[in-house]
Amino acid sequence: MQQSEISKLILEQYHGLVAVDAWGEQSFFYNPEGRLPRGVYFATLKSKDGDNDKASQLGRAGVFRFNFGISKSAYEKVLGARPARPAAGGVVDTGHDFTQLNTLMPHPVYGWMAWVCVLNPDLVMWQGLQPLLSESYGLAVEKYTKRVKD
Repeated sequence: MQQSEISKLILEQYHGLVAVDAWGEQSFFYNPEGRLPRGVYFATLKSKDGDNDKASQLGRAGVFRFNFGISKSAYEKVLGARPARPAAGGVVDTGHDFTQLNTLMPHPVYGWMAWVCVLNPDLVMWQGLQPLLSESYGLAVEKYTKRVKD
């Protein structure tokens, strides 16, 4: 799958999202009524390394990373115990090869927060991610609802 395909599918499947392109990534925020300055993070498509996020080596031709947050319990069910927060500029210590394509793994920086990622997911992987993505979307909706009520 291409990055543009994933972006299109996300925006078609999950209502109320706003896509923001900045810093070599496309971020998807849940903000259906525009009541929050940006909204609540749902997912990102990242196509280049950042100063503190180089473990996936996104400078390789055609390589991108799809990232999204899930519940702590879902994370532990699919990937085991969450890692400790890394030192500033560091990577979570999980033993994963963060350059591996088409593999669900912890986000190299935010895995401790129950964020996961896949580099260049294919269609089979994308379909397998749907239960986790639906949960992630539900979490974003819940957070948004709490924030706009306050």
